[in-house]
Amino acid sequence: MKMIGGREVKPHSKPYMASIQVYNKKMKSYKHYCGGALIANKWVLTAASCQVRGPILVVLGAHDLSQNEKSQQKFEAKKWYPHQQFNRKTPENDIMLLELASEAKINKYVKLLKLPKDGNMDVKPRTRCTVAGWGGTTVGSKCPSDTLQEVKLSVIDRKICNSKDYYNHKPEVTKNMICAGDKKGRKDTYLGDSGGPLICGNNYTGIVSSGPETPDAKKPGIYTLITKEYLDWIKNIIGVQTYNMTAEELY
Repeated sequence: MKMIGGREVKPHSKPYMASIQVYNKKMKSYKHYCGGALIANKWVLTAASCQVRGPILVVLGAHDLSQNEKSQQKFEAKKWYPHQQFNRKTPENDIMLLELASEAKINKYVKLLKLPKDGNMDVKPRTRCTVAGWGGTTVGSKCPSDTLQEVKLSVIDRKICNSKDYYNHKPEVTKNMICAGDKKGRKDTYLGDSGGPLICGNNYTGIVSSGPETPDAKKPGIYTLITKEYLDWIKNIIGVQTYNMTAEELY
């Protein structure tokens, strides 16, 4: 997913954003691949479709990835935890936890994004939401944006998204997903933005999952809705297996 029709955010105004980077053998350096959000000192929430083989670097506290900013904290990825029922053929269960090799230092540049306490039951159509990421900014671009961008989108009714004029149930937009886009098809997220957070009404609502290769009003972006089921899955991995924390301590 890449961000089209967006704008640069105020530097460090989204301190929870994570850049997930893969090692490029030809360039002998790491390159931005997916987004994510820091939800606990050692944990980033992202999309299961972002899982790749090879070394992974997670950069926190960044605005301009082309600069070695003093605010940046860099971590090796210790382990992926993709949802056990994720299948790359559909966007269903496109959610994953990424465990960092060490704890992030929380400061004004690096902060946690709070998960919804009870899970998101649903989001009303026409709700305005914001997505941020370092995805490319022009159609066909294979280069990520150096600076963090954001775009504002509107939630679209699932019935409309599943209608013949839109996705026609290919893929099926289920109750665990949100459709969001731009009426004119000029704004959207694409390659490089997957895994980033969807913020609706100041709440962490969803995760960038999938969409068309070029902006299309009839093919809006699809997002994983952070439901109670997914919250329980997150708590189980973070709270029981690693920290032995109670659910309340995660917020």
